[in-house]
Amino acid sequence: MAADDSSLHILYPHWQNEYAAALVELDRQKLPERVVASEAAIFNRLHQMSQSSDHEAERLAIEDALAALRVLKRDELGFPDWEKSSREK
Repeated sequence: MAADDSSLHILYPHWQNEYAAALVELDRQKLPERVVASEAAIFNRLHQMSQSSDHEAERLAIEDALAALRVLKRDELGFPDWEKSSREK
């Protein structure tokens, strides 16, 4: 297996580069900045895609990425678990 085979495969470079950078960031001081950049890239891509009904696979990948970012923010940055809070109401 080549070294490249174990890295995240980038299908959607408009946002996945920033997302991958957030996932692998080990410096807790830099992590919030990486997460914000990732979310901004995803938001910008969603805005670009809003005029089209295409891109279903990418939309699903974005949903998964946003879920993973929520977990990262909760577990590594101490953000509240908003999904848990809304289920308790």
